[in-house]
Amino acid sequence: MNEPVSPLTREFLAWISSRPRTYAEAMEAWRTTCPRHSVWEDALINGLIQFEDAMNESKVTLTPRGRSILDGKS
Repeated sequence: MNEPVSPLTREFLAWISSRPRTYAEAMEAWRTTCPRHSVWEDALINGLIQFEDAMNESKVTLTPRGRSILDGKS
């Protein structure tokens, strides 16, 4: 991922990192059918978020790459 990270992607990463988020919660809050606003899909494809299983419920968390971008190191 060499292109600049959009402000919307940074907002998404901050939202994910602000507290534990379930997959269902993230999909409900950030789902879109507009191909111009694919922040969820872009973050997943670019390796910025990941899924973790926790007590029969998937959690969405930042990857080290996502954390680095959010912290302004990338």
